[in-house]
Amino acid sequence: MKHLKHYIYIIAGLVWLSACKPSIETPKPSKGSADFSRYIALGNSLTAGYADGGLYLAGQMVSYPSIIGKQMQSVGGGVFNQPLFDPSQANGSGYLQLTGFNADGTPITAPITSNLAITGIQPIPGFGNVTLYAKYTGDIENYGVPGIKLLHITYAPYGNLNGFYERMLPGAEGTHATTYLNFVTSKPFTFFSNWLGNNDALSYATSGGAGDVLTDKATFAGLYNLLIGTLTANGAKGVVATVPDVTSVPYFNTVTVGAVLGAVQKVNPQVQALYINALVSGTTYAPRPATAKDLIVLTFPTSKIGVPISTPYGNLPYGLTPYTPIDNQYVLDANEVALTQDYVQSYNATIKSIAASKGLALFDAYTFLNNVKLYGIAEDGINMNSNYISGGIFSLDGIHLTPRGYAIVANEFIKAINAKYGSSIPLTDVSSYSGIKFP
Repeated sequence: MKHLKHYIYIIAGLVWLSACKPSIETPKPSKGSADFSRYIALGNSLTAGYADGGLYLAGQMVSYPSIIGKQMQSVGGGVFNQPLFDPSQANGSGYLQLTGFNADGTPITAPITSNLAITGIQPIPGFGNVTLYAKYTGDIENYGVPGIKLLHITYAPYGNLNGFYERMLPGAEGTHATTYLNFVTSKPFTFFSNWLGNNDALSYATSGGAGDVLTDKATFAGLYNLLIGTLTANGAKGVVATVPDVTSVPYFNTVTVGAVLGAVQKVNPQVQALYINALVSGTTYAPRPATAKDLIVLTFPTSKIGVPISTPYGNLPYGLTPYTPIDNQYVLDANEVALTQDYVQSYNATIKSIAASKGLALFDAYTFLNNVKLYGIAEDGINMNSNYISGGIFSLDGIHLTPRGYAIVANEFIKAINAKYGSSIPLTDVSSYSGIKFP
């Protein structure tokens, strides 16, 4: 009898514990105070789904706006159309694929050049050659245009200068006069996301400060104010994102000064430094030894180091003397890094201020991606970070994202939307999207 009472107490205790066990309930999908019936996305290559150095169908299909649009359908969202490449031209502009690794662990990539959507090259006087792509004529909700800056949104001839934008427009190349801002607002919409502004800093940075300029801060502020004012003029709500710290991506943090110098010293221990042509101030440059604060771009051909270069002082090894410094285009030096970051901080102050004044949701991509670089991220049981290839977030070009990276970004946008508008758009399952495809 004593044992029976003991078992009864145990059973009763288990029943009590079971009754007290907390339940986890997923919020019922709700649109909150927003209307998602026609959601449009504005932005550049990240918005378009660009990856691995190109825009192609498989990347378009997992763009972050398409993921957001899919998740919105459970809260009244409508069809989200994208200017997709035809399956017969699925490789779009062409892109890179990983084919293997060298003995030292460095990756080997090869370009995909079949089934492209390239239809020709159009010379534009005073500008250069523009690559043209197969036209898209259907409905559009994803207005992501690779290469576009905020600076371009009111420039009427821009459709003649960017083939990715040109393919969305009716009419022949060379005849376009529709501004991007007018194009994206030509049809009524109820909700928008905006991630324009990245290229206003990124294009300068990826050129090593040599092939482009940073958009003037006041010009950026004026255009951003115009853009958001236009998007919200008829009562539409939306979400905007800040400009990331463009110097934090793998494109600038994979080929390092220390790694290149170390490889040289294995062959010639007497070499003490790499030399770069660095910004002093204004437009003045001078050669100096490189430091860890100088960022070498991912595409730098390291085979150039040490190759004899003809100089007034005889043949000297490339990159290893102040008379043969590494070309500007391959290095964003410390002063250029500081300049870029200063402009990005200004751009982001503008974005945050205008978003707050209009009551918009905000995804702080600058803080989020810097935190990913510092600490990594774990979602849906997967650990990821900002390392090139192994990190799982950035694609083979070291700037744009993998499908998994785009899913992470989509979720961050959704979190910002839900927090601002009281909606409960469900998050996507990050684990169902792939990282880098290995051979």
